[in-house]
Amino acid sequence: MSAETDLIKLYSRRILALAADMPHARRLAAPMASVKKRAPLCGSTVTVDLDVDAGRITRFGQDVKACALGQASAALMGQNILGRTLAEIEAARDTLKAMLKDNGPPPAAPFKGYEVLKPAREYRNRHASIMLALEATAQAMTEAQQADCA
Repeated sequence: MSAETDLIKLYSRRILALAADMPHARRLAAPMASVKKRAPLCGSTVTVDLDVDAGRITRFGQDVKACALGQASAALMGQNILGRTLAEIEAARDTLKAMLKDNGPPPAAPFKGYEVLKPAREYRNRHASIMLALEATAQAMTEAQQADCA
């Protein structure tokens, strides 16, 4: 396969559609926690705002400045983020990382759909951008829960 064909496969219509229709694509006013993560290699950034009650996300907003792959990943996460627990976020994050690095399976429900990003396995320089949304969300949940306990 040529490099051009690989790139076209990588940026499939599904990935571009996800990137164009991102759920919760706005910052929240007065969130319990706000975390900004940056991928040093490519400069992608994701800022996550959220509120947590009884260990579950009740409000969520995200500002994503990333390539289409990072945007698609954030969109997939955002589709079912409300009501999720830290354990669910961490499981999805760890499974996605294993999918990209170790040829593992994609995250399962409630975070289904990540199989669309399987072609990105070959592009290690894009992995950090793909991981940003879940990493920022896990950190924000941890911070919100710590603040709630204080």
